[in-house]
Amino acid sequence: MKKILAIDQGTTSSRCIIFNEQGQVIATAQEEFPQYFPHAGWVEHNPLEILQSVKNSYQQVLLNAGISCDQITCIGITNQRETTIIWDRKTGQPIYPAIVWQSRQSLEICERINARGISQAIQDKTGLVVDAYFSASKIAWILEQVPNARQRAEKGELAFGTVDTWLLWNLTGGKVHATDYSNASRTLLFNIHECCWDKEILQWFDIPESILPEVKDSSGYFGTTVDGYFDAGIPIHGIAGDQQAALFGQGCIQPTMAKNTYGTGCFMLMNTGNVPVKSSCGLLTTIAWGLNGQISYAVEGSVFVAGSAIQWLRDGLGLFRDSSEIEELATQVEDTNGVYFVPAFVGLGAPHWDSEARGMIVGLTRGTQKSHIIRAALEAMAYQTSDVFEAIQQDAGMKISVLFVDGGASANNLMMQFQSDLLQVDVIRPQNTETTALGAALLAGLSAGIWTSAQACSEVAQQGKVFKPNSERQRITQLYAGWKLAVQATIGFKPRPMSL
Repeated sequence: MKKILAIDQGTTSSRCIIFNEQGQVIATAQEEFPQYFPHAGWVEHNPLEILQSVKNSYQQVLLNAGISCDQITCIGITNQRETTIIWDRKTGQPIYPAIVWQSRQSLEICERINARGISQAIQDKTGLVVDAYFSASKIAWILEQVPNARQRAEKGELAFGTVDTWLLWNLTGGKVHATDYSNASRTLLFNIHECCWDKEILQWFDIPESILPEVKDSSGYFGTTVDGYFDAGIPIHGIAGDQQAALFGQGCIQPTMAKNTYGTGCFMLMNTGNVPVKSSCGLLTTIAWGLNGQISYAVEGSVFVAGSAIQWLRDGLGLFRDSSEIEELATQVEDTNGVYFVPAFVGLGAPHWDSEARGMIVGLTRGTQKSHIIRAALEAMAYQTSDVFEAIQQDAGMKISVLFVDGGASANNLMMQFQSDLLQVDVIRPQNTETTALGAALLAGLSAGIWTSAQACSEVAQQGKVFKPNSERQRITQLYAGWKLAVQATIGFKPRPMSL
């Protein structure tokens, strides 16, 4: 039986998962890596630590599976998107830490772009809003801040990549500098209509085209591993950004099918087929994947902080020791006792797009317990998802009857039931919630001939638990109205610099 290795390189950890031809998990291994916060609103990674965590996970998953590298048919890569790395083409050494998608350090560059009145033109070309979330301003920031970086880039000495490109470069021994359509479409530099790097946008951000990778189909041959971080001779046959990979892994290959991933952030995507839907509700138009030279599009709503708020409650406030305690603690109370938690730690994403907003907990009383705050953090994920769900339906002009869910927090039954109640639709959690990694495996296996079509891939996904609305609609409406008031309070509060 053929085996596919999926590399799932996320924001806080790297995982390697081995799947068989039925899409079943044979073995998994995971390793966290450090997060760096050099200034308020900045989030960075060490690219070399990312590589090491992937290498360690790879070696461990082979041990866990009890197999050797020559039993791996192919590799699929999925990755945290927008995170930006620039490195020296000769030495392979990064010239600056990886600037994570959450980081706001390039906000001033976005403000300069907005002041020039070209934001709408960029959105029309890329489907994205001008925001520090995306790679373009992060690239420009590195080229501005690192001495001689722009000059070196113009000479062809430097290479840019999102994390997939960084991994591919290293796994192939520096032979392949490439990405796929889904990741390219998240840089704010890629014209999603003409499917090429946009020369005009590159000029506006003052970014040399020579640093950019080749863009290829999401399912296709990307290169072969060499000795080093991995064993030699394993072909890499698929790459997709994590949210697009999850959409494929959920079997959402037809228009109007939608999924939501609950991870570090929350990301809802709806497949729109070969038609890019322009949003009027603060959503993003993006490329879902490229298959056999054909592009599929999606409309997306991105929530910056979801699971990372839970991590903050654990590590920052010390309210519990392990995330596995969350559901039990939240069920110790019947509700949040009027508490709302808006986790705008790095601003608000879709559909608000307020970079200056900061997190807020409202409704506190002397009767507030830590279980109320924990439950409010869980409910915040569902509320933010509902905001995006409403916007997607309005943009698409149609109702979504079912929402497929995945990601770590989707294992929380309390939250999934609350989500179904809020949306008033069925919420379906697959048997295997590792849909991001599964999507990468399916894309790779499709190219390698393990599966013969996208339809055959979609049949691998198996339905698990279904959550149906069962709460009184009036109560839910009142709760959601309270959430919207909390969001407005968050948007209305702008922190002032402290005077010395």
